[in-house]
Amino acid sequence: MAKRLDIRTTSSRRRSAMVFLCLLLAILMNLSGRVHGQFLPTAPSVMENGSHVSALYLMGDSSVDCGKNSLFYPLLHRNLSLLPCNGGDSTLLPHLLAQKIGLPNSQPFYSQIGSIEGLIKGVNYGSAHATIISPSSQSHPSFNQQLRQVYETFQLLQLQLRQDRAQDFIKSSMFYLSFGRDDYVDLFLRNSSGMMLKYSGQEFARILANQMVHAIRTLYDANVRKIISAGILPLGCAPRVHIVELNEELPDAQIIFCDVYQGNDGGHNQPSTLRLLNWKASVPNTGFSDTKNACCGLGLHGAEIGCVSAETTCNQSSAHVWWDLYNPTQALNSLLADSAWSGHPLPDICRPITVQDLVYTSHLT
Repeated sequence: MAKRLDIRTTSSRRRSAMVFLCLLLAILMNLSGRVHGQFLPTAPSVMENGSHVSALYLMGDSSVDCGKNSLFYPLLHRNLSLLPCNGGDSTLLPHLLAQKIGLPNSQPFYSQIGSIEGLIKGVNYGSAHATIISPSSQSHPSFNQQLRQVYETFQLLQLQLRQDRAQDFIKSSMFYLSFGRDDYVDLFLRNSSGMMLKYSGQEFARILANQMVHAIRTLYDANVRKIISAGILPLGCAPRVHIVELNEELPDAQIIFCDVYQGNDGGHNQPSTLRLLNWKASVPNTGFSDTKNACCGLGLHGAEIGCVSAETTCNQSSAHVWWDLYNPTQALNSLLADSAWSGHPLPDICRPITVQDLVYTSHLT
């Protein structure tokens, strides 16, 4: 009799547990589209800021991260710059663009705890000194490692939002890719990967450009539609040609190439730093009085050793184009952000459209 009662009790507990799990699942499904009482944006919703972008996700190197996303960065900065930014991440170009869109700063991947609230606000996968070519230190998430982190995020979104909502959210988000600068730093300043012995300059540039195209295709296959690809000087116009081809090839893709280091000034094809010299001469009160010397660094022009101490910084960083041996100052980033956003004061940095046009264009059009 006691054994029969024990069996019934066990069976009852199992049924209660099943009912509880079903109720919990129902509650989670009902709340999966809500965060803090608000439904998550789904296409083709217009966000509260009037844009068609729900979140900004960043991938890249020191152009998107000041070292917060690198484990043990103070110990492994390779004698370049312990302080690669004259301020926090908010002084960098993509974060300045986020402010213009009306989005919060994308937080470092390593600061995420897997909560949906953190993920839907945007994530910064970028890491100072990250490279497209295999890194010499595993402490800096490389190009491929960052792609894997993106997929981990997408999987979490699908688990917590349901697949259809997650796909809509991903489609309404924007990705900012900025790689290659640290590859060239590694190539020319250290050559720790031995690439100078393997490839010519043109071959090296082609490898980097092709890898960026691979990343864009991978993101597109994961339902990403709005992508900004930032250029660097040594790559020239090759990535721009690829972007034109990708926009024609991939249905409903909206990809723009922002050549912030090269740009195009009336067909003169001058690097942005050289364009600044001419632009500064023709437009008064630019604020830049030193386009040659780094604000923080040692050696000739402050460009032989990076910014290793705040004591070596200049008195007025806003007067300089360069912060250290290869990172621009916040003042230059602000100018580039204005130009990428609206095409002024430096025109045609982003093509085929400006960032502002990309932000306020529905991905369904």
